[in-house]
Amino acid sequence: MSHVTDKQLMNRLRRAHGHLATIIGMIEANRDGLEVAQQMQAVIGALENAKGVLIRDHIEHHLEDIVGPLPAETREKLARLGDLAKFL
Repeated sequence: MSHVTDKQLMNRLRRAHGHLATIIGMIEANRDGLEVAQQMQAVIGALENAKGVLIRDHIEHHLEDIVGPLPAETREKLARLGDLAKFL
């Protein structure tokens, strides 16, 4: 997979980009610090989610390079491990 064309990853990055643009506008408008901090947290969350998608895909992609195509059951188990990794 080309990470550049992955729709899920691009959607998450666009979401972060939109939040960041909002933050810039809020600072220019001299908005309340609490509101700005909340938007910053939204950017951090969006980037963390995008990073998780990228890492899970990267692991799966390279694992298949090493061992070959993965059966559906193995893919499901790998997905669960990927979900667990977001807590690291």
